[in-house]
Amino acid sequence: MHCFVYASQRKADTYLWLDRKDHFDAVPPSLALMLGDLRFVLEVELHAERRLPHESTDVVMDHLREQGWHLQLPPQETLAAPPTSQEPTLRQDE
Repeated sequence: MHCFVYASQRKADTYLWLDRKDHFDAVPPSLALMLGDLRFVLEVELHAERRLPHESTDVVMDHLREQGWHLQLPPQETLAAPPTSQEPTLRQDE
């Protein structure tokens, strides 16, 4: 499966995969607004044996087949807060 990858200029380490070059009509307007301007970064051939560093190839291909796009968010380690010495506690009224 041939696909095209674009980097969000607004959200660091966030990528939009499309099934066709510049096929932005497939992307929901709210997602397009959140991503802002996109920069083309990669054209790639996906197949079941191809390994991706941060995504499941099968998931990406399924999303591309079903909806024409796939959103790749930053790896979890870039979103995690630094560890604290104290564990958070839940209050009874939460």
